[in-house]
Amino acid sequence: MYPRLLTAAETAAPADAADVVAEDLRRRFGATKVSFLVVDLTGKAVARLSTAIGVEGEREAERIPMAGSVYEEVIRTQRRYQEATARGQRVVMPVTNRGDAIGLLELFLPAASGEDILEAVGEAAHVLAYVVIANGRFTDLYTWGKRSVPPTLAAEIQYQLLPPSLSCEAAQFTLCGHLEPSDDLSGDTFDYIVDRDHLHVSVTDPMGHDIESALAATVLVGALRGARRAGAGLAEQARRADEALLAHGHGHATGQLLRIDLHTGRARLVNAGHPWPLRMREGAVEVVTCEVDHPFGLSELSPHPYRVQDLDLRPGDRLLMFTDGMLERHSEQVDLAALLESTRELHPRETTMALTSAVRDAARGRLEDDATAVCLDWHGPQETQRHVNSGADPRQASAARTKHQP
Repeated sequence: MYPRLLTAAETAAPADAADVVAEDLRRRFGATKVSFLVVDLTGKAVARLSTAIGVEGEREAERIPMAGSVYEEVIRTQRRYQEATARGQRVVMPVTNRGDAIGLLELFLPAASGEDILEAVGEAAHVLAYVVIANGRFTDLYTWGKRSVPPTLAAEIQYQLLPPSLSCEAAQFTLCGHLEPSDDLSGDTFDYIVDRDHLHVSVTDPMGHDIESALAATVLVGALRGARRAGAGLAEQARRADEALLAHGHGHATGQLLRIDLHTGRARLVNAGHPWPLRMREGAVEVVTCEVDHPFGLSELSPHPYRVQDLDLRPGDRLLMFTDGMLERHSEQVDLAALLESTRELHPRETTMALTSAVRDAARGRLEDDATAVCLDWHGPQETQRHVNSGADPRQASAARTKHQP
């Protein structure tokens, strides 16, 4: 059934591919009011993409805050929601791929629909995740849906530098990053990639604001990705990033590069003038102190090579990497270590959201510097098979919210 569904999606225009899944559910199960809701970049709202073009020729979509809603609980727990209504069963399914919570599938089913039909709808939601990812390469529809306000030029550049998926679940780790932008974007970026043998993670923070910082971030991320893809080690990646900023006159940037061997668990780190990470082990949070080398772009002032250091990382550890926007001015009211400890039962997706939101709240919504956090749960090299249920590992998902949880 699902290969035929994917083939059918291929026959539709990229912006209409999700509608093919909706039509299949109507035909097979008598579903009504089928819609796809995409999670926006803030992680705090969803946009229902079934709304037509507006009277002025511009796209329109119903945007719904998630706080306290059914949608928030489905994203948080990665479990379906269902309730009996006068229209039949209202069902909300997570649309997720490898832990990346893309959005939600909402529909109404006949009241008599049983567990077998609900399971089939869950599989269709998983297929929808692949349909959205594949067709997102050819249409701006899903990118547009993620944005609650039109981005500035600097923001457009900065968003394009982030990884295509902000979350990833694998057998050995779970990872998520989140960026809370300042009013004058400061160029924060984070990146990760997983290959056969290693997980690579970087967090970078250029100097300056707005378009200048965005251009510096472009040079910096391009240099790091190019070096990594060429097979360069951490020290060489750092050297090329440093030389790129020097050569193109884009000031300097702090950064932290991490590489973890998926087979042995050995973690190695380069710190280029960046804040030290935090590590939580058995519920206790501590600062990971390490040698600090010069920021990228300042080798003329400190010409010694970047040092690659071992980082003590054990199965069950949670590692938090962040930019200095998480520490400056109003954010000093936020105890990151205490907040990291209090969110230890949450998925990294909810943890990064809680931490960056706390910093924004402390600044009364007006950040002077981007606040970026990347949370990594290390499960260990002994884990080789991922436990998955329609795109997410239910063992890693956050529990339903209580009044005491962030």
